[in-house]
Amino acid sequence: MNEMSIPDTQHWFTIGRLSDIPRRGARQVLLPRGPIAVFRTQTDEVYAIDDKCPHKGGPLSQGIVHDGAVTCPLHNWVIDLQTGDAMGADQGCVRTYEVRKDADGLVSVSLSGGSGKAE
Repeated sequence: MNEMSIPDTQHWFTIGRLSDIPRRGARQVLLPRGPIAVFRTQTDEVYAIDDKCPHKGGPLSQGIVHDGAVTCPLHNWVIDLQTGDAMGADQGCVRTYEVRKDADGLVSVSLSGGSGKAE
């Protein structure tokens, strides 16, 4: 799931199946805007955020997923997957993207909208 597929609508990009993303894991997806990290929680919630920690640019797709958050593999910053905000005493944020799952298990990410937050 490292390359984007042909857009299914004007702003939605189908990135693969839910089963392609391990529970409590992530996949990096390359989109025209740059790499994003798509995460799947233990309860099959799916989130997409920029794949770059606001601290030192660590690859968040290689982080540890826990409790609706991901811990950056470089310096242990914790990023909330829903808001993109750094948690705890750290300050910063990453852009979030809207995600949808269809009845066939396909996961799509919207490049329009999103949090608009980015540093």
